[in-house]
Amino acid sequence: MTVGIPVKDLTLAVAWYRTAFELGDPDLVPMDGLIEFDLGAFWLQLAESPERAGVDGVSVNLSVADAAGERQRFSSLGLTVSELQHVEGVVDYFELTDLDGNTIGFVTELS
Repeated sequence: MTVGIPVKDLTLAVAWYRTAFELGDPDLVPMDGLIEFDLGAFWLQLAESPERAGVDGVSVNLSVADAAGERQRFSSLGLTVSELQHVEGVVDYFELTDLDGNTIGFVTELS
């Protein structure tokens, strides 16, 4: 699976995603304006597309072991995160917002 995210400035976006997700160098640069990271379970593809960046419609939610912990880590990096939502016995959830206004959800299933 590949998750593609449009960004305004590819250089800034690569730096932001590398910091946020503790990534190394991109795994592939198949063409100008496109880079890809192999995250194991899926590929993260950043595509320079200023006209589409930050527009609602891209929905990415990642399952994590500890949503509260991940939220705290992102917050300590100075990144934009929503409040942690807790649905008793179901999920903990928050959103991380990138430089272009794209949101990425982080979910911990509690059941």
